[in-house]
Amino acid sequence: MLAYIVRRLWQMLPTMLGVVLLVFVLFNWVGGDPAYILAGKMANAESIANIRRQLGVDQPYHVQLWIFVRQIVTFDFGASWATSEPVSNIIATRLGPSLTVLIPLTLLETLIGVALALAVAFVRGSLTDRLVMMACTVGMSVSILVYIIAFQYGLAYQLGWFPVQGWSDHFAENLLRYSALPVLIGLAVSVAPTLRLFRSFVLDEVGQDYVRTARAKGLGERRVMWVHVLRNAAIPILTYVMSNLPALLIGAFLLERFFGIPGIGREVILAVERSDFPVIKAITVYVAAATMVFNLLTDLLYQAVDPRVKLA
Repeated sequence: MLAYIVRRLWQMLPTMLGVVLLVFVLFNWVGGDPAYILAGKMANAESIANIRRQLGVDQPYHVQLWIFVRQIVTFDFGASWATSEPVSNIIATRLGPSLTVLIPLTLLETLIGVALALAVAFVRGSLTDRLVMMACTVGMSVSILVYIIAFQYGLAYQLGWFPVQGWSDHFAENLLRYSALPVLIGLAVSVAPTLRLFRSFVLDEVGQDYVRTARAKGLGERRVMWVHVLRNAAIPILTYVMSNLPALLIGAFLLERFFGIPGIGREVILAVERSDFPVIKAITVYVAAATMVFNLLTDLLYQAVDPRVKLA
């Protein structure tokens, strides 16, 4: 396994270099001159030249690329153009609030989705199955903004069960109080598509020969579904969950924005609004690196879930 991990890490290098080159090209050739953005509309040529010199964008492109690579390796992207806060500190302080919401949301979404998918598979083809799928379709057609507004108004403002907005310096309070409603809304939005997808994974396994063999041996339907079918459906489920983890950091920006959660998603939106290139570049590169790492972890978990999987 160690040889496989080393080989995969070595194979990540060309992909990472491609990401770095793409980000560099987009921000240096397509994104325009950042000096004009920072200088403002009333700036003169001298002030623009000073800003270009301070940012290092007056250097040749190969020098700028080397500076960019050095920033990635040293985890030092300088300071934010908008707030002058170190980018490394921005990522370190915003990651915790995002994970406080996303980890419980991912765990609950996966467990509920798997349990409901197996339950629906028990009654596959029945009226209950069709009604559940219709309810999922209706739920998927409703925008997340509708869920946020309705839940904030009904559960937080009218009933007072949750705070409308807020965040504190205490992990337990954030987890149990401030993140409870965002997690509930995230579940309301994500359970329907997750259930439909997991149901298809389970039904693909139900029709396999090993399931008919297990039933022919006299095993009960409950054991067939929860042991044999779930074990084989776990691989596509694991692929779906692990591949979505890096994207969730950015995709939860609406929840973070509406509930005042100082997370990564909210920071990305603020950086885009301010044209804060150092923050955007850092988060883009690190999300790409996290995606490759999670893909490697997914392959390793395959063998843990199913020992028949061989890593080559």
